Formats: sequence, C-alpha cells, structure tokens
Amino acid sequence: MPEGDTVWLAAKRMNTALSGQTLRRGELRVPQLAATDLKGRTVAEVVPRGKHMLTRFTDGWTLRTHYRMDGSWHIYRKGARWRGGPAFSIRAVLATDQWDCVGYRLHDVTLVRTTQEDTVVGHLGPDVLGPDWDLDEAVRRLRSHPDEHIGVAVLDQRNLCGPGNLYKVEGLFVCGVHPWMRVADVEDLPGLVERTRALMLANRDRPEQSTTGDLRRGRDHWVYGRKDKPCYKCGTSILRGDQGPDLQERITYWCPTCQATDAAVDPLARTGEPDHPRPLTSAT
Repeated sequence: MPEGDTVWLAAKRMNTALSGQTLRRGELRVPQLAATDLKGRTVAEVVPRGKHMLTRFTDGWTLRTHYRMDGSWHIYRKGARWRGGPAFSIRAVLATDQWDCVGYRLHDVTLVRTTQEDTVVGHLGPDVLGPDWDLDEAVRRLRSHPDEHIGVAVLDQRNLCGPGNLYKVEGLFVCGVHPWMRVADVEDLPGLVERTRALMLANRDRPEQSTTGDLRRGRDHWVYGRKDKPCYKCGTSILRGDQGPDLQERITYWCPTCQATDAAVDPLARTGEPDHPRPLTSAT
C-alpha cells in the first residue's frame, strides 16, 4: 500500500497540473459515478489527507480517491501515451489543455460536497504530513488503547494518518521498539511518533524512500524487506512475521537484538489471541 509521503508527492504534482485549470475532460469510471461528467469544472486545489487524495472544485464539490494496495495517479502531457496499465484499470480521467491526469486502480472514488468532506475522511487521526499536525492528539489516541500492540496501533489511521507498513517498521527499529510491545509499555511514545514523522518528512519530496540516508537499492532500509539479512547495527539476522487481525495481517520486520523485549510478547511465543481489539474496517 502506498505510504502517506507517496500520496503527498502525488497530490503536490497533481495540484501543480490542475490547480486553477478548467477540465476539458472529466470521467469517473466507477459504477456509482459513471454518469457524472466533470468537464467544465475548475479545480481549486488538490490536497492529501493521509492516504486519501482530495481534488476540490470551485463549485463546492470534492473528489476523494484512495490508492489502497495498488492504485496510482499518473500525469501525462497532452498527447503523450498513457502507460499506467490496461485501459480497463482506469478509474478516473481529469484532463486540461496541457495535462492528462489518469487514475489507475483507484479505490473509494467518491464525490461529496466540500463542506461534507468529514463524511469520508473525518474518521482519520492527525495527518503526519498535514499543516494541522497535532502530536498531542495523535499520542492521546494511541494511549486510549493501551493494550494494543504498537505495530498495529501505528498503522491504524484513526490514531494518526499517513504512516504505512514501511514507516511503521522503520520507525520502530530506529527507536528500538519491538512491534509486539503494548502501547502502554512504550517508554517514549511521543518520540516514536515524531521519529516516524521525521522519516516521512525526509522522503516526501522524492519518489525514493530511504530511511537510512542511503538511496542505493538494498541499503535504503534498516529492516524492511531484509529478512535473514544482517542488521546494519548489530549483525543479527532480521526476522519477519505477520501482525494484525485475521485476514488483515501485515508483514513486519524487526531486529531481535536492537528491538529486544520480553518473550511474552514475542510473536514466536504468542498464544493466538487477537492482535487488535478494534475492527480495522475504518482504519484506512
């Protein structure tokens, strides 16, 4: 699933292409909006909200799209060939005299009144990359579920929105926190949140995502995607496991030495009890 910094950068580029421009073509290729024609509407701005993108029009309507696991927006100069995938995977087309913005495999395509955006994104916590970021509120939401595993809680977009699996894994490693530690047992929860945010801020203006400071492939992440490879700090083999409720598990990586914790919460010693006391149906 794309991380919040990927959506942030895409929204920035979309805003540059569309802001203040009138659409010469505006198609929404989803059943519930197939008859909606956006042609002739003027784009006010394109902004991110966590992993959601909000395209606001001057007539008071907002188009909300969500990438989920495989969605993406592609921007092409007028007349250029579209290369984001087969035509049947296109879910939206927003085109001006100069640019074609094409949404492939988008999910949750919704058109709402701008004044009613809360109906589609109001459940989200503070936006890690947003102008209204609120550390205290994010920490308060995390602490309101003290028994939740921190690796699950950081991914819950109702606590703070933007971080995905990569930044969850890397933020926990950098702070020496085991993914299966209870939220209540994390010694410096504000520090963990701010460090994770710092990693995202460092990457939001570029397509590459490096948490080590090294952009070379294979050297760009501390533990993410590095199962059985030696930890860059201590040499211990990186472990990988599934974390989260049934059917919604996410792959997690950690160093058993740099992120050592009580064996009682180690995933290899779990009793099979649920990871997450709350359903994740609204956590995106």
